[in-house]
Amino acid sequence: MQITAQDWLVLTELTDKSAHVMGVVMALQFFPQILLVPFTGSVADKFDRRKVIICTQIGMAFLALVLGVITLLGIVTLWHVYILAFLLGCVSAFDAPARQSFVSEMVPDELLSNAVALNSTTFNAARMLGPAAAGVLISIIGSGWIFMLNALLFSPLIFTLTRIRVAELNRRPSKRSADDSGRFVDGLKYLSKRPDLKTLIWMMFFIGTFGLNFTIYISSMVVNVFQIGSRGYGILTSMMAVGSLTGALYAANKSSPSMRLISVASFCFGISWLLAALSPNYWIFGFVMVFAGLFTQTFTTSVQSLIQLSTEPEMRGRVLSVLMAVAMGGTPIGAPLTGWVSDTFGSRYSLGIAVASGLIASAIGFRYLCVHGRIKKFHVLKVTHTEN
Repeated sequence: MQITAQDWLVLTELTDKSAHVMGVVMALQFFPQILLVPFTGSVADKFDRRKVIICTQIGMAFLALVLGVITLLGIVTLWHVYILAFLLGCVSAFDAPARQSFVSEMVPDELLSNAVALNSTTFNAARMLGPAAAGVLISIIGSGWIFMLNALLFSPLIFTLTRIRVAELNRRPSKRSADDSGRFVDGLKYLSKRPDLKTLIWMMFFIGTFGLNFTIYISSMVVNVFQIGSRGYGILTSMMAVGSLTGALYAANKSSPSMRLISVASFCFGISWLLAALSPNYWIFGFVMVFAGLFTQTFTTSVQSLIQLSTEPEMRGRVLSVLMAVAMGGTPIGAPLTGWVSDTFGSRYSLGIAVASGLIASAIGFRYLCVHGRIKKFHVLKVTHTEN
């Protein structure tokens, strides 16, 4: 919700509908995912993940409070947003791998597969439902109060984390070798020997960098093509959320996602945005957004689930930090490019970037299937590999 309200603030109040500037804000927010990747995964693997998450949640609540106060006081400027977006990105960079890998400590072994899928589902569903809620609330209470609401809503999350019964967590003794102290380079060495994981990460790079810039795609279409206000923006993101929840439920119900499913989902992702670019009016565009949300959620949830289930526990934090870095850290490349194409050639042409990202990702996935035909899956409870 905060990200959406922040982007709307930049687009409609701090600039003259500049998609390029909004892309710069997104770039600053997600650049730390790449900048800090040598440290974020190592922190998740070396330290108490629950305590790391508590610290990051407190940090994000504070930044939301600051942005809310200066917005409500009417003193917010573009430079304030730049600085706070960058700081939020720094905190989020440490939060994501710790939170994702913490799942394996919270459930019994026999439920881990479903828990990984459920965690990935809630994470990605929140990225869809948040903009939908924010789009409606912006027109009712304004961006400033959304920032304040976000800061307030961190309180129950932090309290819940402090009440977790630590003695009941499913923490396994580390199998890390003597020369592996959680270093990032060890994670890269591990990835270099896993073509299946590298394929999934490359697919996520293209879609994460160029395809997941929904706030730019939808808001620029709303403002520049359909010429309607924030309520119309909220309706569109709500329609996308409907598809997202459908995809989330489908992906969570799959006990073991496959490379074939991920490749097909990425191809359909590209096609859905092609149809969106060709939509003649607002309501057809909204109808297509349902399918865009469906295939987006299926792809992202399945990739995150398969990577967690295919990675050894002692490497999970570092591998997930790389995944989150390419999923969000590529935004400094994709967001400004998308904004520039939208401002220069038109909003419909910017959607072509999402189309290309989906088709390229699917080509990478299908190539892997042609060469290997299957993906190795590391059983999280044993040292041996089994074929999926």
